[in-house]
Amino acid sequence: MIKGIANQHHLGWMSCFCDHCHKSSYWYHERMVIPSHSTAPVAHEDFPDGPKADYDEAREIAGLSPKAAAALLRLCLQKLMVELGEKGKNINDDIQSLVKKGVPEFVQQALDFCRVVGNNAVHPGEIVIDDTPEIALALFEMLNVIVEHRIAMPKRIREQYNELPEAARRAIEKRDAKPVE
Repeated sequence: MIKGIANQHHLGWMSCFCDHCHKSSYWYHERMVIPSHSTAPVAHEDFPDGPKADYDEAREIAGLSPKAAAALLRLCLQKLMVELGEKGKNINDDIQSLVKKGVPEFVQQALDFCRVVGNNAVHPGEIVIDDTPEIALALFEMLNVIVEHRIAMPKRIREQYNELPEAARRAIEKRDAKPVE
């Protein structure tokens, strides 16, 4: 329950105190700005820290400026490419490299969606992010799909595989070893 709005109605700003959580909220012209009330999904638990900072910042501003959030998420994608073993200089080249390495088509499409939409946030083109915040929200989803498929799934499988008895792992390695010429 929010305890009465403080009389700090100075230049459109107000603050409230919540009896339940014992925290304050801040409003500007009847719109809550702190804490953020973002509807964007939280970052995947295995999101790498470097790009995650940009993801979280984009999440905080997505409701106020979908275009700014999309631009931050493009930067996030660029940093994520480095985490995926790519150069991080040119996203298109990095995607091409991942495709050559056998990334599934749906991951390639998620990567390209983020690249094109994020790029149009920085360099306006055919996609108008201002008018469709749903596109910016889709970027959050796509980035989480990429992290799930390229980071989280391999991590979970590796952890389970490492639980196999050592003798079984050695036998698998022997089976899969390339013959010596």
